[in-house]
Amino acid sequence: MKSITIAIDGPAGAGKSTTARRVAERLGYVYIDTGAMYRAVTLAALRASTPMTNEAMGDVAASLDIVLETSSGGQLVMMNSEDVTSAIRSADVTGHVSQVSAFPLVRRALVQRQRMLGLHGGIVMDGRDIGSVVFPHAEVKIYLIADTNERVQRRLKEATARGEHISEDDVRRQIVDRDAYDSSRSESPLVKADGAHEIDTTDLTIDQQVEKILELADTYQKTYSIVSAFGNFI
Repeated sequence: MKSITIAIDGPAGAGKSTTARRVAERLGYVYIDTGAMYRAVTLAALRASTPMTNEAMGDVAASLDIVLETSSGGQLVMMNSEDVTSAIRSADVTGHVSQVSAFPLVRRALVQRQRMLGLHGGIVMDGRDIGSVVFPHAEVKIYLIADTNERVQRRLKEATARGEHISEDDVRRQIVDRDAYDSSRSESPLVKADGAHEIDTTDLTIDQQVEKILELADTYQKTYSIVSAFGNFI
């Protein structure tokens, strides 16, 4: 079976990370959460009070050692050998990550790393520009969407589970602002990539989302096998 690349994009709260991780587990692939990489850069910059300029932030992104590790409890995010899995989900990081991820030098530094991680396929990578920029030739490209109200409730539930005290209005404002920011930025904006399969997750469970993506991957594999066999025959 060919090792393929599955690119999953979409706005905040659409279900990218959880779905992508489970798809990777089912296929025995490596899961790469690119959003965590941008959050790690943001955390490092906030800790060092780094000026929010393209050059300064680019230096931070280029200098950090960011490693994504798989554990029994889920993915661990290591930044310069420190476990920052929880720290990168703080409200402060969430409030600044869109600004940080819009800097061209930050994106270029991380996109280069992401491409190296997926060089040989066998990965499921999620983010906001995976199918459009990082891996435009990915064998399977997915674009997840969901109703804004549903996305707000999902993010509110996640924040509550982490012990954060944040109002529904604040979560809604964060999501709406990030949607607008990510979709309008000049560097790698959030768009549905050419050839991407759009899946509305509003009324779907995580298991249903996973099954839909696995079906698309299976369809690709079967088509690839037929085409390869036909090519060998002729």
